[in-house]
Amino acid sequence: MRRSFDFSRLQTLDASNVCLVKPSAFGDVVQTLPLLPALRERFPGARLSWVVNAGLVDLVAGHPCLDEAIPFDRKAGWAANWQFLRELRRRRFDLVLDLQGLLRSAVMTWATRAPLRLGLETSRECAHLACHATLPGTGKIVPAHERYWRVAEAFGVEGGRRPTTVAFSEDDSRWVTERLRPLPPPYLAVHAGARWATKRWPVERFATVATKAARGHDFSVVLVGGPDERETSRDLARTIERLHPEGRVLDLTGGTSLVQLTALLAEADVMLTNDSGPMHLAAGVGTPVVGVFTCTSAVRSGPPGGEHELVSTHLPCAASYNKRCPHRGNAHQACFDELTAERVWAAFERLVARTPSIRRPLERRHVA
Repeated sequence: MRRSFDFSRLQTLDASNVCLVKPSAFGDVVQTLPLLPALRERFPGARLSWVVNAGLVDLVAGHPCLDEAIPFDRKAGWAANWQFLRELRRRRFDLVLDLQGLLRSAVMTWATRAPLRLGLETSRECAHLACHATLPGTGKIVPAHERYWRVAEAFGVEGGRRPTTVAFSEDDSRWVTERLRPLPPPYLAVHAGARWATKRWPVERFATVATKAARGHDFSVVLVGGPDERETSRDLARTIERLHPEGRVLDLTGGTSLVQLTALLAEADVMLTNDSGPMHLAAGVGTPVVGVFTCTSAVRSGPPGGEHELVSTHLPCAASYNKRCPHRGNAHQACFDELTAERVWAAFERLVARTPSIRRPLERRHVA
């Protein structure tokens, strides 16, 4: 059926009940957000739903183009999961897009029994079998943000990529204002964590770049991350304070909700980060990023736009996407040594030099 699928029919397809199946991960969910306004334009009268991990619901809930976020608890037992699948079937979707492409999402997609179920060419674990077709031009060599946008193009949506929207309230903005009040701008947000060990550029390197930013451009440093990254940020804060005792460091790691983090990154002038969800969130809200890429590709996994500086290792094993370094001895995580603080600092300087929106001391940019 997939071999003979007529993709041209998508240009005129009418759908009234559409579901995105994209439970995770943080960065991928953020990169999928521009698809929502595109689908709303294409199916103006449709009900749009999104199956997303419960811990990431706040990234999509409240989006003006989304009718419903359906939380999925991956830690729930068999009985709860069975009931969840029955609920998906009960909703009678007529179009389902599996943008995850793994066994778990395939089961969800199949359970809907929707008359049209589409996936991506990156599907693994036989996830494509739950779909009627996989959209062409969505393989793993295609940058992630382009891969998701090709879904919109397949349905005939014209024009450029739509904006990334994460809704946050005035209360969230006030929360950020209160936390930053003791610190003068400009603000450098730093995220030194990452889920994969092979993405975690050494804390000492982050500290070196952050210290140079504080000394050279009078940045106040704000550390961010999840609860499981608190120790990393504590080490980073201690190292910065040792290198630059008169510097200004605020550690908010593990102390923000997702919407508070969104409001905080919207207020930041620059973000220094590993390849991570917060990197994509910062880029999505318009904050320029200095991104460090070791085991992943800046082209395939980095944010779109020419305003960012994405720095990659030059080793032959770069962009291997190994969650654990397969090398031993001196070659173990050699990319961390090869990607020096000096190279990242040079990228930081290039970004600052060409970005007029970065506040200088005693100047404050208005954030809508």
